[in-house]
Amino acid sequence: MPTYRISEAAVLLGVSDDTVRRWADAGRLPTIKEPGSRLAIDGADLASFASEIAAGDLPAGLGAPIVAESARNRFTGIVTRVLRDGVMAQVEIQAGPHRVVSLMSRESADELGLEPGVLAVAAVKSTNVVVEVPRHPE
Repeated sequence: MPTYRISEAAVLLGVSDDTVRRWADAGRLPTIKEPGSRLAIDGADLASFASEIAAGDLPAGLGAPIVAESARNRFTGIVTRVLRDGVMAQVEIQAGPHRVVSLMSRESADELGLEPGVLAVAAVKSTNVVVEVPRHPE
C-alpha cells in the first residue's frame, strides 16, 4: 500500500498541512514513521479518513440533500465564478482541491442566486468517468 507525506495528504484532503498534523496529534488520523523519522500516512488509512470526512464532517445541512436523489457524488464548495450570457450560465465551484464547472440555464443560476462567494453543492451524476493513475518515474 502506498504511503503519503503530510503535505500530500493535505492536498488530497483539501486542507492545510497543519490541519493534517493536528488530526494526527489528536489521534484522528494514524501516522507511521518512515526512514529518516518522516511522518507518513498509510494509503488505506487516508482513504478511510477521507470517506469519513465526506460522510460526516460537514456542518448540519451542508452537503446533505433535503430530498432523495440518485446522484451520489456531492461536492460542497464556494462559487468562484459565474459567466452569464443570454440563455446559459457557466458556474465554477471550488470544492477543496477540486474545481467543478457546471453549465446551466441563466434562469437557474439567477433563481439559485449563484454569485462568487455563495456556498453551493455540486451533485454529479455521470455514466462515464475516466480514472487515471499518475506515472511514477522509474
